[in-house]
Amino acid sequence: MVRCDQDDLVIETGREQLREYRFNTNVAIHSFCGTCGVYTFHKMRKLPDKYAVNVGCIEGIDPATLRPTLIEGSKV
Repeated sequence: MVRCDQDDLVIETGREQLREYRFNTNVAIHSFCGTCGVYTFHKMRKLPDKYAVNVGCIEGIDPATLRPTLIEGSKV
């Protein structure tokens, strides 16, 4: 997952296939593919001008070549 500014997120194709869900506060908007169900990205609750993006959904990036930084989600 990578973070990007909301102005940097460009959906080139497939927008009509996206579905969304929201948890408790309805602030974070989680998007997923309505056809296959894969998580694509979400608008962040704590940083509402940012998106977290599933790197597996970014053309030209091989997630297997990345060195992940592990974080404890409850501490972010």
